[in-house]
Amino acid sequence: MSASAITRRQTPSNICARKGGAPLVCLTAYTAPVAALADPHCDLLLVGDSVGMALHGLTSTLGVTVEMMILHAQAVMRGSERALVVVDLPFGAYEASPETAFAAAARIMRETGAGAVKLEGGAHMAPTIRFLTQRGVPAMAHVGLTPQAVNTLGGYKVQGRGADAARVRDDAQAVAAAGAFAVVLEMVPEGLARDITQMLSVPTIGIGASAACDGQILVVDDMLGLSGFRPKFVRRYAELGVAAADAVAAYAADVRARRFPGPEQVFADEARS
Repeated sequence: MSASAITRRQTPSNICARKGGAPLVCLTAYTAPVAALADPHCDLLLVGDSVGMALHGLTSTLGVTVEMMILHAQAVMRGSERALVVVDLPFGAYEASPETAFAAAARIMRETGAGAVKLEGGAHMAPTIRFLTQRGVPAMAHVGLTPQAVNTLGGYKVQGRGADAARVRDDAQAVAAAGAFAVVLEMVPEGLARDITQMLSVPTIGIGASAACDGQILVVDDMLGLSGFRPKFVRRYAELGVAAADAVAAYAADVRARRFPGPEQVFADEARS
């Protein structure tokens, strides 16, 4: 990658400075080809632990490892030039202590060149976020529905309804005050997401939240129709899964009918003298 490409890449400071401005466009990415497609259009690419379900066939994010995150983050860095690349800290890699979190985050950033990490959790993770940012690790926070805690949350449920709104609001305030440069709000009521966005001095990135958030993020496989996961908050911008299945079926039919390879796909014998 050229030096000019590196200097054009978005930074956590650039993203933070976009508070209240043009909406931030964010998507997940796990591979170099997808990163290359998304990079011209996105401000931020998240190497999410959703890679476990999207690419590895896991039933949740809990089986994702640091090594998996590093492998996919390296690919995304190679495929992108301008977007800030943020990498999820996977379950079990950061919860034990701020020191544990720093060791995992430092390894990921050192081995990938990514610009920041993301970690789930509210007020209880504020000391860890502060520990990271004081030691040169930019951190994005994630509150509301936190998929790594799905077992304690009782499933993939909207968070922050009724009296629970105070908890989500306090979580968002705590992580922002601790130094997070942006806060993901996942599956929280629209009004609450709007209030939190107005309250915080750093950008909010919504997923199942509100159009009033400072930015939006989706899992790229979901919005392209490459996964069977279709929650309320996903808008399908393509049905690539259907197109791919049709293409494979057409290929199989051509092979079985000996229509492939055709004359255009084979090599002629050497001319005899």
